[in-house]
Amino acid sequence: MKYQNNCLLAFGFLAMLLFLACKQQNSDTAKGNPSAAKLNQADIERQEQIMQEHLVNGAWKEELYSREWQEHIDRGLAKDSTIAYLWQQKAMPLFKQAKYELGMRYIDKAVKYDPERWQDYRAFIKCIFAKTYTEAIEDFQDYKSKYGNGFVMDHSCNFYIGLSYLQLNEFAKAEQVFEEDHQAQLKEYGADWLHHLDLFYYGISRYEQKNYQGAIALFDQALAIYPDFSEVQIYKAKCLAKLGRTAEAEALKALGEINGRKGNTINEDSVIYERYPYQLRWN
Repeated sequence: MKYQNNCLLAFGFLAMLLFLACKQQNSDTAKGNPSAAKLNQADIERQEQIMQEHLVNGAWKEELYSREWQEHIDRGLAKDSTIAYLWQQKAMPLFKQAKYELGMRYIDKAVKYDPERWQDYRAFIKCIFAKTYTEAIEDFQDYKSKYGNGFVMDHSCNFYIGLSYLQLNEFAKAEQVFEEDHQAQLKEYGADWLHHLDLFYYGISRYEQKNYQGAIALFDQALAIYPDFSEVQIYKAKCLAKLGRTAEAEALKALGEINGRKGNTINEDSVIYERYPYQLRWN
Protein backbone atom coordinates (compact mmCIF):
# COMPACT_ATOMS: atom_id res chain seq x y z
CA MET A 1 0.00 0.00 0.00
CA LYS A 2 1.30 3.42 -0.92
CA TYR A 3 2.19 5.65 2.02
CA GLN A 4 0.42 9.02 2.07
CA ASN A 5 0.34 11.59 4.81
CA ASN A 6 -3.28 12.54 4.37
CA CYS A 7 -3.49 14.48 7.61
CA LEU A 8 -0.86 16.96 6.52
CA LEU A 9 -2.48 17.32 3.16
CA ALA A 10 -5.90 17.86 4.71
CA PHE A 11 -4.70 20.71 6.89
CA GLY A 12 -2.95 22.54 4.10
CA PHE A 13 0.51 21.33 3.37
CA LEU A 14 1.68 24.50 1.70
CA ALA A 15 0.86 26.56 4.77
CA MET A 16 3.00 24.25 6.86
CA LEU A 17 5.87 24.53 4.41
CA LEU A 18 5.68 28.30 4.52
CA PHE A 19 5.92 28.14 8.31
CA LEU A 20 8.96 25.86 8.18
CA ALA A 21 10.64 27.99 5.56
CA CYS A 22 10.03 31.19 7.49
CA LYS A 23 11.57 29.61 10.59
CA GLN A 24 14.63 28.69 8.58
CA GLN A 25 14.76 32.20 7.14
CA ASN A 26 15.19 33.67 10.61
CA SER A 27 17.44 30.97 12.02
CA ASP A 28 20.82 32.19 10.78
CA THR A 29 21.17 35.17 13.10
CA ALA A 30 18.48 34.73 15.74
CA LYS A 31 19.35 31.07 16.40
CA GLY A 32 23.09 31.27 15.88
CA ASN A 33 23.07 29.04 12.80
CA PRO A 34 25.65 30.35 10.33
CA SER A 35 24.95 27.51 7.87
CA ALA A 36 21.45 28.75 7.08
CA ALA A 37 21.02 31.50 4.53
CA LYS A 38 18.37 34.17 4.81
CA LEU A 39 15.47 33.40 2.56
CA ASN A 40 13.64 35.96 0.50
CA GLN A 41 10.15 35.36 -0.79
CA ALA A 42 11.45 33.83 -4.00
CA ASP A 43 13.56 31.33 -2.00
CA ILE A 44 10.60 30.42 0.17
CA GLU A 45 8.43 29.76 -2.87
CA ARG A 46 11.21 27.75 -4.52
CA GLN A 47 11.57 25.52 -1.43
CA GLU A 48 7.81 25.07 -1.26
CA GLN A 49 7.83 23.95 -4.88
CA ILE A 50 10.65 21.48 -4.22
CA MET A 51 8.83 19.93 -1.28
CA GLN A 52 5.55 19.81 -3.15
CA GLU A 53 7.22 18.00 -6.03
CA HIS A 54 9.48 15.63 -4.13
CA LEU A 55 7.46 14.96 -0.95
CA VAL A 56 3.75 15.43 -1.68
CA ASN A 57 3.92 14.20 -5.27
CA GLY A 58 7.03 12.07 -4.74
CA ALA A 59 8.10 10.26 -1.58
CA TRP A 60 4.69 10.37 0.09
CA LYS A 61 3.20 8.42 -2.79
CA GLU A 62 5.67 5.57 -2.23
CA GLU A 63 6.07 2.99 0.51
CA LEU A 64 7.76 4.42 3.58
CA TYR A 65 10.67 1.98 3.54
CA SER A 66 11.16 1.84 -0.21
CA ARG A 67 14.17 2.88 -2.22
CA GLU A 68 11.82 5.11 -4.17
CA TRP A 69 11.04 7.15 -1.02
CA GLN A 70 14.73 7.86 -0.57
CA GLU A 71 15.30 8.57 -4.27
CA HIS A 72 12.54 11.17 -4.43
CA ILE A 73 13.99 12.99 -1.43
CA ASP A 74 17.50 12.79 -2.84
CA ARG A 75 16.27 14.53 -5.99
CA GLY A 76 14.81 17.30 -3.86
CA LEU A 77 18.03 17.67 -1.87
CA ALA A 78 20.01 17.83 -5.10
CA LYS A 79 18.06 21.01 -5.87
CA ASP A 80 18.44 22.50 -2.38
CA SER A 81 20.42 20.70 0.32
CA THR A 82 19.48 23.27 2.99
CA ILE A 83 15.85 22.14 3.37
CA ALA A 84 15.86 20.66 6.87
CA TYR A 85 12.51 18.91 6.52
CA LEU A 86 13.77 16.86 3.56
CA TRP A 87 16.68 15.61 5.68
CA GLN A 88 14.30 14.68 8.51
CA GLN A 89 12.02 12.81 6.12
CA LYS A 90 15.03 10.96 4.74
CA ALA A 91 16.15 9.96 8.26
CA MET A 92 12.78 9.04 9.77
CA PRO A 93 12.12 5.71 7.96
CA LEU A 94 15.65 4.56 8.74
CA PHE A 95 15.12 4.99 12.47
CA LYS A 96 11.93 2.94 12.21
CA GLN A 97 14.00 0.20 10.57
CA ALA A 98 16.61 0.33 13.38
CA LYS A 99 19.19 1.78 10.99
CA TYR A 100 20.25 4.29 13.61
CA GLU A 101 23.78 5.08 12.48
CA LEU A 102 22.68 5.84 8.95
CA GLY A 103 19.62 7.79 10.02
CA MET A 104 21.69 9.90 12.40
CA ARG A 105 23.81 11.17 9.51
CA TYR A 106 20.71 12.69 7.95
CA ILE A 107 19.03 14.00 11.07
CA ASP A 108 22.30 15.78 11.88
CA LYS A 109 21.81 17.64 8.60
CA ALA A 110 18.28 18.62 9.57
CA VAL A 111 19.60 19.98 12.87
CA LYS A 112 22.34 21.87 11.03
CA TYR A 113 19.83 23.77 8.92
CA ASP A 114 17.05 24.19 11.52
CA PRO A 115 18.23 23.38 15.05
CA GLU A 116 15.23 24.86 16.82
CA ARG A 117 12.86 22.59 14.92
CA TRP A 118 14.87 19.36 14.88
CA GLN A 119 17.45 19.19 17.69
CA ASP A 120 14.96 18.04 20.32
CA TYR A 121 13.65 15.46 17.83
CA ARG A 122 17.20 14.17 17.34
CA ALA A 123 17.65 13.93 21.09
CA PHE A 124 14.35 12.02 21.30
CA ILE A 125 15.67 9.57 18.70
CA LYS A 126 18.84 9.07 20.74
CA CYS A 127 16.78 8.33 23.85
CA ILE A 128 13.98 6.11 22.52
CA PHE A 129 15.43 4.60 19.34
CA ALA A 130 19.24 4.57 19.36
CA LYS A 131 19.41 4.31 23.16
CA THR A 132 22.54 6.43 23.41
CA TYR A 133 21.43 7.96 26.68
CA THR A 134 24.45 10.10 27.55
CA GLU A 135 24.29 11.68 24.09
CA ALA A 136 20.55 12.20 24.49
CA ILE A 137 21.05 14.05 27.77
CA GLU A 138 23.74 16.26 26.25
CA ASP A 139 21.62 17.03 23.20
CA PHE A 140 18.54 17.89 25.25
CA GLN A 141 20.52 20.03 27.68
CA ASP A 142 22.10 21.94 24.81
CA TYR A 143 18.68 22.43 23.22
CA LYS A 144 17.25 23.70 26.53
CA SER A 145 20.11 26.17 26.92
CA LYS A 146 19.15 27.69 23.57
CA TYR A 147 15.38 27.35 23.39
CA GLY A 148 14.05 26.28 26.80
CA ASN A 149 12.32 23.13 27.99
CA GLY A 150 10.01 22.47 25.08
CA PHE A 151 7.94 19.42 24.16
CA VAL A 152 8.69 16.72 21.61
CA MET A 153 6.49 13.70 20.94
CA ASP A 154 4.04 14.73 23.70
CA HIS A 155 6.64 14.99 26.46
CA SER A 156 9.03 17.62 27.75
CA CYS A 157 12.77 17.63 27.23
CA ASN A 158 13.14 17.04 30.96
CA PHE A 159 11.00 13.92 30.72
CA TYR A 160 13.49 12.38 28.30
CA ILE A 161 16.45 13.58 30.34
CA GLY A 162 14.98 11.88 33.41
CA LEU A 163 14.26 8.75 31.40
CA SER A 164 17.86 8.70 30.13
CA TYR A 165 19.17 8.96 33.69
CA LEU A 166 16.95 6.02 34.63
CA GLN A 167 18.52 3.97 31.87
CA LEU A 168 21.98 4.91 33.13
CA ASN A 169 20.99 3.77 36.66
CA GLU A 170 21.42 7.31 37.97
CA PHE A 171 18.18 7.09 39.87
CA ALA A 172 18.59 10.07 42.19
CA LYS A 173 19.32 12.35 39.23
CA ALA A 174 16.32 10.93 37.41
CA GLU A 175 14.05 11.61 40.38
CA GLN A 176 15.31 15.18 40.68
CA VAL A 177 14.62 15.89 37.00
CA PHE A 178 11.18 14.26 37.13
CA GLU A 179 10.30 16.20 40.28
CA GLU A 180 11.32 19.52 38.73
CA ASP A 181 9.36 18.73 35.58
CA HIS A 182 6.35 17.60 37.62
CA GLN A 183 6.26 20.81 39.64
CA ALA A 184 6.76 22.97 36.56
CA GLN A 185 3.82 21.33 34.79
CA LEU A 186 1.59 21.62 37.84
CA LYS A 187 2.44 25.30 38.14
CA GLU A 188 1.98 26.16 34.48
CA TYR A 189 -0.80 23.82 33.34
CA GLY A 190 -2.41 22.24 36.41
CA ALA A 191 -3.01 18.64 37.47
CA ASP A 192 -5.20 17.86 34.46
CA TRP A 193 -2.14 18.26 32.26
CA LEU A 194 -0.19 15.43 33.94
CA HIS A 195 0.59 12.42 31.77
CA HIS A 196 0.36 8.85 33.04
CA LEU A 197 3.75 7.96 31.52
CA ASP A 198 5.48 10.87 33.26
CA LEU A 199 4.02 9.70 36.55
CA PHE A 200 5.01 6.08 35.88
CA TYR A 201 8.67 6.87 35.29
CA TYR A 202 8.75 9.36 38.16
CA GLY A 203 7.45 6.52 40.32
CA ILE A 204 10.06 4.13 38.90
CA SER A 205 12.82 6.54 39.95
CA ARG A 206 11.56 6.19 43.53
CA TYR A 207 11.02 2.45 43.25
CA GLU A 208 14.64 1.95 42.19
CA GLN A 209 15.74 3.84 45.31
CA LYS A 210 13.52 1.62 47.50
CA ASN A 211 11.14 4.46 48.31
CA TYR A 212 8.16 2.16 47.90
CA GLN A 213 5.55 4.37 49.57
CA GLY A 214 6.62 7.32 47.47
CA ALA A 215 6.50 5.21 44.32
CA ILE A 216 3.00 3.94 45.14
CA ALA A 217 1.76 7.52 45.55
CA LEU A 218 2.83 8.31 41.98
CA PHE A 219 1.66 4.97 40.57
CA ASP A 220 -1.79 5.67 42.03
CA GLN A 221 -1.88 9.01 40.21
CA ALA A 222 -0.94 7.27 36.97
CA LEU A 223 -3.69 4.68 37.48
CA ALA A 224 -6.22 7.43 38.10
CA ILE A 225 -5.51 8.57 34.51
CA TYR A 226 -5.01 5.12 32.90
CA PRO A 227 -6.69 2.56 35.21
CA ASP A 228 -5.62 -0.54 33.24
CA PHE A 229 -1.96 0.43 32.77
CA SER A 230 -0.37 -2.97 33.26
CA GLU A 231 3.22 -1.88 33.94
CA VAL A 232 2.07 0.47 36.68
CA GLN A 233 0.01 -2.31 38.25
CA ILE A 234 2.95 -4.73 38.15
CA TYR A 235 5.44 -2.27 39.64
CA LYS A 236 2.97 -1.15 42.27
CA ALA A 237 2.52 -4.84 43.14
CA LYS A 238 6.28 -5.12 43.56
CA CYS A 239 6.20 -2.18 45.96
CA LEU A 240 3.33 -3.70 47.94
CA ALA A 241 5.24 -6.97 48.22
CA LYS A 242 8.32 -5.14 49.52
CA LEU A 243 6.11 -3.51 52.16
CA GLY A 244 4.78 -6.90 53.27
CA ARG A 245 1.30 -6.41 51.79
CA THR A 246 1.45 -9.79 50.13
CA ALA A 247 -2.23 -10.45 49.41
CA GLU A 248 -2.71 -7.03 47.80
CA ALA A 249 0.46 -7.51 45.79
CA GLU A 250 -0.57 -10.88 44.43
CA ALA A 251 -4.04 -9.68 43.46
CA LEU A 252 -2.69 -6.58 41.71
CA LYS A 253 0.02 -8.58 39.93
CA ALA A 254 -2.60 -10.97 38.57
CA LEU A 255 -4.70 -8.04 37.36
CA GLY A 256 -1.65 -6.44 35.77
CA GLU A 257 -0.86 -9.64 33.88
CA ILE A 258 -4.43 -9.80 32.56
CA ASN A 259 -4.29 -6.20 31.41
CA GLY A 260 -0.86 -6.68 29.90
CA ARG A 261 -2.05 -9.58 27.78
CA LYS A 262 -5.00 -7.45 26.68
CA GLY A 263 -2.54 -4.86 25.37
CA ASN A 264 -3.00 -2.26 28.10
CA THR A 265 0.62 -1.22 28.09
CA ILE A 266 2.66 1.86 27.19
CA ASN A 267 0.69 3.50 24.41
CA GLU A 268 3.14 5.94 22.85
CA ASP A 269 3.13 6.15 19.06
CA SER A 270 6.72 4.93 18.82
CA VAL A 271 6.06 1.79 20.84
CA ILE A 272 5.26 -0.11 17.64
CA TYR A 273 8.92 0.36 16.69
CA GLU A 274 10.75 0.33 20.01
CA ARG A 275 10.29 -1.21 23.43
CA TYR A 276 10.18 1.56 26.02
CA PRO A 277 12.18 1.42 29.28
CA TYR A 278 10.55 -0.81 31.90
CA GLN A 279 7.97 -2.00 29.42
CA LEU A 280 7.09 -5.64 30.06
CA ARG A 281 6.79 -8.36 27.45
CA TRP A 282 3.62 -10.45 27.57
CA ASN A 283 4.18 -12.93 24.73
